Amino acid sequence: MSSQPWLHQQGAEVQRFGTVRQFPLGLSQDARLYSCERLNRVLADTQILHALYKKHHWLMRGPTFYQLHLLLDKHAGEQLELVDMIAERVQTLGGVAIGDPRHVAEITMIPRPPNGAEEVPAMLSRLLEAHETILIDAHDAAGRTMDMGDDGTNDLLVSDVIRTGEMQAWFLAEHLVDTPLVRS
Repeated sequence: MSSQPWLHQQGAEVQRFGTVRQFPLGLSQDARLYSCERLNRVLADTQILHALYKKHHWLMRGPTFYQLHLLLDKHAGEQLELVDMIAERVQTLGGVAIGDPRHVAEITMIPRPPNGAEEVPAMLSRLLEAHETILIDAHDAAGRTMDMGDDGTNDLLVSDVIRTGEMQAWFLAEHLVDTPLVRS
């Protein structure tokens, strides 16, 4: 026996992305396949939104720096929780959750931001637009998965993805209202 790890191992791909294994879930293969496809799209966009939140959290500036720095970090943490819940739902359905950032970048619908820092209102607007992209897709996916009898996926999309996204969008949008910080 040796305690030396077996390094540089390689193995065969045991399940292709876009396929589902048969699990006894009371759902048809078509419903599970469809749900996994839709969830992976939402998952890719959610991973990008999480990354945008972290980027903008780091690059925040101006008189509301501290408040927005904390808010964006809080939202990033909530998006990271969603990433895990969505990925686990894909796996529960017998699918393969998208996880490689290069693959995520190929299927996301969220536009790539500039590499540098933007003005604060532009960063907040970018986050709002990303939320809206996810919310539009999640609303559509929730309705379709409900029609296919996948109550678990519908519940995840409505109770977690949509409700979290709506709340976060509200908080961001209120920071873009043009009101004075103090009244004279």
